[in-house]
Amino acid sequence: MPIKYPMAVVTKPHTVEFQEKTLRKLESEEILIKTHSAAICGSDLHLYKGLHPSVELPSAVGHEASGEVIETGNAVKKIKDGDRVTIEPVIACGKCDQCKRGNYNLCENISFQYRKGQGAFSPYFIAHQDHVFKLPDQISYEEGVLIEPLSVAMHAVKKSNIRLGQTSAIFGAGAIGIFVSMLSKQASGVGSYICDIHSFRLQKALDLGASLAINSLEQNPVEVILDATANTGVDRSYEAVGLEVTLKQALNVLKLGGITTMLGIFENPKVQLPINIFVQKEISLYGSQGYAWDFENSIKLLANKSINVKPLITHTVSLVDLKKGFDILLDRNIDSLKVIVQMN
Repeated sequence: MPIKYPMAVVTKPHTVEFQEKTLRKLESEEILIKTHSAAICGSDLHLYKGLHPSVELPSAVGHEASGEVIETGNAVKKIKDGDRVTIEPVIACGKCDQCKRGNYNLCENISFQYRKGQGAFSPYFIAHQDHVFKLPDQISYEEGVLIEPLSVAMHAVKKSNIRLGQTSAIFGAGAIGIFVSMLSKQASGVGSYICDIHSFRLQKALDLGASLAINSLEQNPVEVILDATANTGVDRSYEAVGLEVTLKQALNVLKLGGITTMLGIFENPKVQLPINIFVQKEISLYGSQGYAWDFENSIKLLANKSINVKPLITHTVSLVDLKKGFDILLDRNIDSLKVIVQMN
């Protein structure tokens, strides 16, 4: 008898419905995972509000997940039944020029599982073996969920080419922004400046290694950072919000020859920039798209305890209370960072 199961779908802004799905037969290199935990990501929030620039509603939702392997296709060799795993939700064609060069995050036909109708807020998830990674025993399912956002941050920090002794500023103290702060400190040996409008998130960033937290509602972050650096600015900055104002700030705090790396999703893609400073200060603006070959390194960091992701988990809800998880993250009166959704 076919197995029926519920999958969360955002049908219209601020509305989540559970639609019944039928479990399909696995292809030869696919893996069936019984989902244990999932998490709500910033891009899920954009989708929930109906403002994701790349997704139209209705859409499946959720892409940060971990679970237990319960079935494998007949050609799967890397993974076996019973393995604890995390999932890389990207879909790349493997045939275009960028895929052949190994840059599958730049695939000409790139997509993600939730955009193809399979969201992580569901008891089951099917993935290709190349995008399933075993979790070491010392990494819990809840920590395994955060491998995905940690990999996004890792890709951005690697993209920025930050080096020992270089200073940095991060705009946005959500989970990814805090991960960027933690990783940039590891790469440079120097604590970062981090800016946000949520005092709880700023304090969390300080607790996890940031050197100075700036509440943008109370202070002008550009003025504070320039003053703290004797008016020279920082070597690297990161935009992890997706707003015109924070992108301008990230550019304006750069020292001569500095680099801003942009990884936030802009609900409004039309922005105006102070274009002349690119020439006058010879600065650069990099884009950072997702991840490529970063999951393995993120797992290693967690396994050897170089990074602690547990403090970012602030709330846990059950699958049936998924909407509550979204509302928690959107309520500025609630101190929150990552909401974990438990399938059981």
